[in-house]
Amino acid sequence: MFDALIIGSGPAGFAMAAALGEAGLKVSGLTATSPFTDWSNTYGIWCDELEPLGLSDMLSHRWNDCVVYAGRREIPLRRVYGLFDNVKLRDSLRARCERAGMTWHSGSATQIEHHIDHSRVMIDDGAEVLARIVIDASGHMPVFVQRPPVSNVAFQAAYGIVGEFSTPPVSANRMVLMDYRSDHLTPSERAEPPTFLYTMDLGGGQYLVEETSLAYAPAVSFEALERRLHRRLEFMGIQVREAHHIERCLFPMNLPLPHLDQLVLGFGGAASMVHPASGYLVGAALKRAPIVAEAIAQALGAEISSTSRTARAGWQTIWPNDRVRKRYLYLFGLENLMRFDDQQTNDFFSAFFQAPFSQWSGYLSDTLSIPEVLQTMLSVFGRATNGVRRELMQSVGGGGNLLWRALVG
Repeated sequence: MFDALIIGSGPAGFAMAAALGEAGLKVSGLTATSPFTDWSNTYGIWCDELEPLGLSDMLSHRWNDCVVYAGRREIPLRRVYGLFDNVKLRDSLRARCERAGMTWHSGSATQIEHHIDHSRVMIDDGAEVLARIVIDASGHMPVFVQRPPVSNVAFQAAYGIVGEFSTPPVSANRMVLMDYRSDHLTPSERAEPPTFLYTMDLGGGQYLVEETSLAYAPAVSFEALERRLHRRLEFMGIQVREAHHIERCLFPMNLPLPHLDQLVLGFGGAASMVHPASGYLVGAALKRAPIVAEAIAQALGAEISSTSRTARAGWQTIWPNDRVRKRYLYLFGLENLMRFDDQQTNDFFSAFFQAPFSQWSGYLSDTLSIPEVLQTMLSVFGRATNGVRRELMQSVGGGGNLLWRALVG
């Protein structure tokens, strides 16, 4: 019998498996595909988030010159941004798992039975795995983790091209986090959900250009994003010479938290760990995996140990009360963003990125306390245009429940 079974072999699953193995636990993994399958999406991160983890060498690219275009302004961010080298990150995590003696099972989980001190997972090939705790890291549509039913899910969607272009779509050695300029759109198109360009110089004459909808319900379609991207490039006088890779990303931003009393522990997307303000997840998974693994190891090593106690320790570490309350603040902010029109969106982000660096950077990295998040929101409100302020004030009534839950728990 294993101490822990990890379901899923994406970045979150690998991060948790490696952390559990290094905590001295006997770990196994279960995946329907090879655990060595390439991760196709690009994963960005602020470099200062990696430094405390000792993972700065896991990047394929980094940019010192990072800007945002909003409210007809070019706003320098003065913060270093990076892209993960997916192969390097995966191989590094895999090596840590192998050093800890981790084994993998191939197949899909079909059923689970819980007992006082272990769970039994049945696999579609007829095999079964016994583990003292099962951790579901299979993504936003998890195998076993249960959450309340939800409607009106907001999705971040993006359509991107990695390739070569007739003219550079961005200055040399520059990364544009958000370009909300919309001069290429007609007035009727500006009435549709706002989207922005996320673009970067990858070196060697290659660039990533990606039209992105930060969050909307229902999701902006890939067809609409592709059409907008080509309209934007045409307006800039740029043609695609060769597309080396097409990226389509779609994931939920505001899924409800899972039931925190269930016997299967979630991690990553399965645990609703996507940051509602940015859509980022990989950095949080890498940062929090060792903390969660230590809580699990302590629970399993306790004099009185059980599946329920271990799962509870894990859930309480992933979602302590203060983090749950802070999430409601982020969700309140997200609800406002989805109500903004094109002009309000531009004005909002112009105000947001001109707030003090410690505020906007901490907000996006989820390092602020609840009072600091509130202070950041008030700071942005004070810098915003009257149109944005009016919308924010009106939204307090509609989103008051989220604010109330954030403030009182």
